[in-house]
Amino acid sequence: MLAHLIFVLNTTLVILNSALCSLAICLVAVLKVLLPSAALKAKGTQLANKIMWLWATINSLILNVSNRVEWDVEGGEELKQDGWYLMISNHLSWTDIVVLCSVFKDRIPMPKFFLKQQLLYVPFIGMACWALDMPFMRRYSREYLIRHPEKRGQDLATTRRSCAKFKHTPTTVVNYVEGTRFTKQKQRKSRAGYEYLLQPKTGGIAYTLAAMGDQFDSIIDVTLAYPDNTDKPFKDVLMGRMSKIVVRTRVLPVDEQVRGDYFNDKPYKRQFQQWLGDVWQEKDELLKELHQPSSSIK
Repeated sequence: MLAHLIFVLNTTLVILNSALCSLAICLVAVLKVLLPSAALKAKGTQLANKIMWLWATINSLILNVSNRVEWDVEGGEELKQDGWYLMISNHLSWTDIVVLCSVFKDRIPMPKFFLKQQLLYVPFIGMACWALDMPFMRRYSREYLIRHPEKRGQDLATTRRSCAKFKHTPTTVVNYVEGTRFTKQKQRKSRAGYEYLLQPKTGGIAYTLAAMGDQFDSIIDVTLAYPDNTDKPFKDVLMGRMSKIVVRTRVLPVDEQVRGDYFNDKPYKRQFQQWLGDVWQEKDELLKELHQPSSSIK
């Protein structure tokens, strides 16, 4: 009974926090439209980022007050708030967004998530994300491009236009490389050979690197785990049942392994796929250790 009362209370608080912060950011969005210069619009974006920081701080408070969470966070000590980063992470649940923002909100620029074009039309949320300069993507399938070859290359062009907004403001761009949340059913269906991960998709990260590769200081490789709440971590958070959150961070260089023409240079494409595959294999091995009942891995 108590867990269900906590669930109702937490859900209400999270919805209220998201609605009020989204409304405030929407007001900033209206202001940005009216501002006459790019410099002033950038100031509007900075204000929207501060509101997002407030949203993340309140969510973190809700999580910590209603759950007896053991935070096991290591790595990334060299990160700074005035840098440009590409963050890649495994993806387990909606909890990941709250965790990433909670852990990194005071260490790096507020994260920008690549969003599906359809989310732009969600009331309040879509306009709030637009005010935060989050990139909205309309991905075309291979079959669609065969039928409409004139659309080929537009994904990359859209990414470059979106990322152009980040050139003058320190930014963290987040890419969930697997493209979807992990479930055991998806894991079995993918037949990728990982125990705790899905097959990484190189296209999304390649688009981002092609658009901003020269600007990124580093790649932040984050591994998330909820070893005691693997089935429904988001529901467990809302019910006050989350007991442990593990975050491991590696900072990888933006070097020749990730620099190149992914779309026209086939040898580089194979090299890049191998690089990402190696990163994902190491992540899976780490997750195996973190999920051991007596794990003492730090």
